[in-house]
Amino acid sequence: MDSTVFDKVDRDLAHALQIDGRAQFNRIAEVLGVSDSTVARRYHRLHSAGLLRVVASVNLSRLGYVPWTIRLQCTPDAAGGIAAALARRTDTFWVHLLSGGTEISCGTQARTGGGSGDSLLLHKLSRTTRVVSVSAHAMLQGFASPAQWSGLTSLSPAQAEALRPEPVGADDGPTDLSAEDHSLLEVLSRNGRAGSGELADATGWSESTVRRRMEHLTRTGVLRYEVDLPTSALGFRAEARLWMSVRPSELVATAQALAEHPEVSFAAVTTGSTNLMASVICKDHPDLYRYLTERVASLEGVHHMETATVDRTVKRAGSALPSDAFRAATLL
Repeated sequence: MDSTVFDKVDRDLAHALQIDGRAQFNRIAEVLGVSDSTVARRYHRLHSAGLLRVVASVNLSRLGYVPWTIRLQCTPDAAGGIAAALARRTDTFWVHLLSGGTEISCGTQARTGGGSGDSLLLHKLSRTTRVVSVSAHAMLQGFASPAQWSGLTSLSPAQAEALRPEPVGADDGPTDLSAEDHSLLEVLSRNGRAGSGELADATGWSESTVRRRMEHLTRTGVLRYEVDLPTSALGFRAEARLWMSVRPSELVATAQALAEHPEVSFAAVTTGSTNLMASVICKDHPDLYRYLTERVASLEGVHHMETATVDRTVKRAGSALPSDAFRAATLL
């Protein structure tokens, strides 16, 4: 299937699932004004082609974790293998090959306050001889997320509102998970639309208990769902990572301004040698050039920026599960 061809119904379906990843097909069909069978057929066709899936992610801050973004410089012959190994780990997310295959960017997490084993991935990377350099940045505050990226927007405001689930509850501090929760989340990280029967088999719970637990974890903000699809399927063929140094007095204002840009799919204030990072998605490289030289260049608080184009995405959404709760294979 040609990954550049998403028609209006495909886009509407992807947007609907972005709003509510577990929405029933008949509910989506009613909002889209098409038949139930059309929605089901389109989803299964796109899913089978590897162009659309729903995955669950865990709000790590509710579990006492801080997300990190890691930037690796590797020898050219090793980058692909290291990226593939990182992608297979349960404690990573968004693994990209950058800069002609000489860099890797990925996300991971570590428990607040540290602890034995929490920096396992960083320790392994530092001992890998084919990794030339490693820089790690704790993400302190997000200002945009992939779930809000405008490139997926296809439905009208009224349609989007009809599909929007109830808002999650207030964040009242870290939440503990049971062993059964870990099993539940592990399955959902691979398939966010997994059925109650499959989840019951994985957890040992009844199907009604599974449904109640998922509702609770969603309401409290621990569990959320993301649409996972290649941006090229929507006609966007230029993606880049930006690392910026911003004057502290203008950091929040600059991050808020970036979050309003339709090209930005993610932005966060970070620790490290740079203090603001962003993920940018554009139609093509001329569009990326215009974005950098016109939109970003107009942000007065930015006094230094590094840019790396994404050559290949090895792992998109999914996983990023607590490393001390799940087995992470020794891959590096």
